[in-house]
Amino acid sequence: MKNSVSDHAFFIESDDEDEDKDSIRGDDDGNDSDISNYSDENPHHQIKPSSLNPSWPQSYRQSIDLYSSVPSPSLNFLGTPNLSRLGSSFLSSTLTRRHTPEILPTLTKPFLPTPTDTQQPQERRSSHSLLPPRGSSAKKLPHYQKSSKASHEIPLSRHSSYGQSVVNGINVLCGVGILSTPFAVKEGGWAGLSLLFIFGVLSFYTGILLRYCLDSQPGLETYPDIGQAAFGTVGRLIISIILYVELYACCVEYIILESDNLSSLFPNAHLNLGGYILNAHYLFAIIITLAVLPTVWLRDMSILSYISAGGVIASVLVAICLFWVGLVDNVGFQIETTKTLNLSTFPVAVGLYGYCYSGHAVFPNIYTSMEKRSQFPMVLLASFGICGFLYASVAIMGYMMFGESTESQYTLNLPSNLIATKVAVWTTVVNPFTKYALTISPVAMSLEELIPSNHMKSHVYSILIRTALVFSTLAVALSIPFFGLVMSLIGSLLTMLVTLILPCVCFLSILRGKTTRFQVSVCVLIIVVGSVSSVIGTYTALSEIIQQLL
Repeated sequence: MKNSVSDHAFFIESDDEDEDKDSIRGDDDGNDSDISNYSDENPHHQIKPSSLNPSWPQSYRQSIDLYSSVPSPSLNFLGTPNLSRLGSSFLSSTLTRRHTPEILPTLTKPFLPTPTDTQQPQERRSSHSLLPPRGSSAKKLPHYQKSSKASHEIPLSRHSSYGQSVVNGINVLCGVGILSTPFAVKEGGWAGLSLLFIFGVLSFYTGILLRYCLDSQPGLETYPDIGQAAFGTVGRLIISIILYVELYACCVEYIILESDNLSSLFPNAHLNLGGYILNAHYLFAIIITLAVLPTVWLRDMSILSYISAGGVIASVLVAICLFWVGLVDNVGFQIETTKTLNLSTFPVAVGLYGYCYSGHAVFPNIYTSMEKRSQFPMVLLASFGICGFLYASVAIMGYMMFGESTESQYTLNLPSNLIATKVAVWTTVVNPFTKYALTISPVAMSLEELIPSNHMKSHVYSILIRTALVFSTLAVALSIPFFGLVMSLIGSLLTMLVTLILPCVCFLSILRGKTTRFQVSVCVLIIVVGSVSSVIGTYTALSEIIQQLL
């Protein structure tokens, strides 16, 4: 039986729809861009059929929303979340039903869209949605088979306030990279710290470029959409693969991080398996993998999304512990051993500093979820400013305390007998437990799209894919257990592409003929800086890893 589009399209419903309708129409964007003024004012324009259909991946928007966003719609700097609603989410999906969720379909669409997809009527619109208009865009929201229950319900508001958007931005930017900033100063010297500021400024600018790309035509919502608008299906595929590889690599880092820190807490732990002894590093890596595996199998990860929002608090807490150990516990400083410039390992620092600003894959989602999109530049400015200050403070303090003995994670340098050390290490250990599943899920969901439609209803295939992904990250982590060098490799090879190079290339392609000479010059400069940094950093990181393995 043929299902109606309204039954299985990507839509939003709300009990208080009438209440918010005016605010959406009135000051949704306020964009100063002359290419961004698509609104509900022209319904005839919106129902025009789309010229193109999106290909793989179709799950990117929903999976990244779950990975990146602080889910409580009432979270902002002037209000307080309703705790009773939060509590009810652990028992049911009441919260997600009451706050205008996206009803996410099971991914039953084949790799390439069928011709009948373009003949279906326009999907039902919701005045509660802040998604760009559906219609005359280069991308149309996909149609799926009807599902009685969402496979991944996402309690994400399409009316994110300024405060919530800033928290989302900080939550994305300020991750495990903060642990390696003192190590980055050690590798590059004090002079290398300038890269943190330079990359911050360039990343902020490329974040603004992504906004202009999204505003260039209605229907663009995600980074892969931008790639498709710039270079067609090939661009969408290439950008998607790069983004997914970056997420996969982050999961590898989580395993190494957990293993290193738990080994520092229990250095004598081991397991004898018939004469084969697993040392602490191997043992804890395997234990952590088995511990996170059930969370990856979850069909509804909304609860993990709530908990992962504490990542901002965790980063701040770990930074406070470092300052407490240095200033209150009087561990002392080793300023005399520090160096102004370390040319031999400077390229490693390039990748480490680049990794600190790896949030561009999520910025389009944050932008299209904002109530007042004209505030997006200020959201980026606040997010980069706060994270940059936190990174620089930890980097300076950590390098002053530990000098040339600074480890790839400064938690490994903290004296094990101090309470502040235990707080820092356990915070570092607990935080990735929620983030691992949310980070690997976009990769898993993209692979699940490739399952033939006649097997989609079976959850077995999903479990097999996710299990294989988790154990593959374990294998990679055990093969190259070098946290700092792997982070430098990710920062040089992937983050430089996602953060610096691709936004500029897509901007120049999508808006060619509409850009100023200054914009073109700045974009070319950023592409050159990103390319040189990527080549030098990648080569050095790989060389160091190979040298460590030999």
